[in-house]
Amino acid sequence: MEQTAPEDLRGSECPDGQAEFAAENAPDGLRIVRAEVPSAAFSRFLYSEVGADVEWIDRLPWTREEWAAWLDRPGVETWVAYERGTPAGFIELDGATEDTSGRATEPGATVEISYFGLLPGFRGLGIGRRLLSCGVERAWEMASRWSGRPRTSRVWVHTCSKDGPYALRNYQRRGFRIYAKEVALEAAPGAVPAPRPPGASGAGAPPM
Repeated sequence: MEQTAPEDLRGSECPDGQAEFAAENAPDGLRIVRAEVPSAAFSRFLYSEVGADVEWIDRLPWTREEWAAWLDRPGVETWVAYERGTPAGFIELDGATEDTSGRATEPGATVEISYFGLLPGFRGLGIGRRLLSCGVERAWEMASRWSGRPRTSRVWVHTCSKDGPYALRNYQRRGFRIYAKEVALEAAPGAVPAPRPPGASGAGAPPM
């Protein structure tokens, strides 16, 4: 799914130019903040806890060094939703990996939503739509935070049938359009893939 212009984003609830977003009508105390200091331990916690019941396994074999190498690349950002001080979910933006799709109008100006989701106890509260809106808006304005980066011309995400039942609807309500579909074979249950090097990403969205 993709957006190819900032105007594609619908229903944004994230004010321009702020590093922190406090949602006026969100559940009590919801804040969305960028984790500006890359932390392998914190990102692994978010990935493991959010993806535990939806079979996020690609990054489980990563070492601390592999996590650090991924997070330290210019254009990789983690935005975290906090509910009254407790991490509720996150959205990871990858503006560092080269876009080989041929769909970007400006080379080097693509942002992928590599991971997005909520911890189980925070789903169904309306946090997901606010976090996605804020994350997409931050993807479109990424050039303002990274010196020398061209403006974003494409924001995309890979979702699948194993994601939450409301994931596709959430993406479409934010203005994403389906541009391709594919069928892929899964590994046998319980199989853990070989470690993936930094630069190879996947995406998913647990139930919202």
